[in-house]
Amino acid sequence: MSFTIKVKLKKSLKVFILVLLSIFVMIGSVLYFFQEKLLFMPSRLAQNYQYQFYHDFEELFLKTDESTSINALHFKAKKPKGVILYFHGNAGDLSRWGAIAEYFVLQQYDVFIMDYRTYGKSTGKLSEEALYKDAQYCYDFLLEQYSENQITLYGRSLGTGIASYLVSKNNPKQLILEAPYYSILDVAKDRFPMLPVKQVLKYHFPTYQFLPKSECPITIIHGTDDAVVPYASGKKLSELNIENLSFVTVEGAAHNNLIEFEDYHKTIQTILN
Repeated sequence: MSFTIKVKLKKSLKVFILVLLSIFVMIGSVLYFFQEKLLFMPSRLAQNYQYQFYHDFEELFLKTDESTSINALHFKAKKPKGVILYFHGNAGDLSRWGAIAEYFVLQQYDVFIMDYRTYGKSTGKLSEEALYKDAQYCYDFLLEQYSENQITLYGRSLGTGIASYLVSKNNPKQLILEAPYYSILDVAKDRFPMLPVKQVLKYHFPTYQFLPKSECPITIIHGTDDAVVPYASGKKLSELNIENLSFVTVEGAAHNNLIEFEDYHKTIQTILN
């Protein structure tokens, strides 16, 4: 091979490497600056929007700090066995999640569910710490009406990390997690295996750190065909050697259809009734 050809090959290789690095940096930058749009998918509601649900409810606005107003719904069962503090997934708003929460009113439980900052009618700036703060505010609000052993924490998808944080700081009756993650980092690594997600993530929600601090019973329900939060990520939580943790596998269930499976209903009815 001639000297000229070798020089050209080296230049081509350098250009190729630079292009790859540029693409790598560009994708990493997009992930860093737009991660909130990837993680949170809120929809907004007009402040005068009127909720309509089958069961009785009270609409509330909680002033968790000077610049934040958290919109929440408090459903009332006819003969409540307790209250469920429900933390919803990453998409939509209370006009959707309120209807989903009504399932638990049918189990004869009051249900309290809030919209996160920037969702629905809620205002305020998003951050992981702010979400924890708002969640604790809601928990303390319920303590004015219920004893702590009447409060069940329920987290779904994104909300599982928030519910898990609360259980590490309080002592509710029990914790139920639907399609939870080991951590957001764990899910991000699965979704973007070639990117330095650990270095760019601003949100962590380390569920695996919170659950061992819990003193109450924990029930995890996860579908094997979950394409949003991998089943393997949730299953790792069952390997934390927590004595009071039960892991329920729902064969064939995806991320958004667990309620279509009898195993889900049996589990919920057993632990609530």
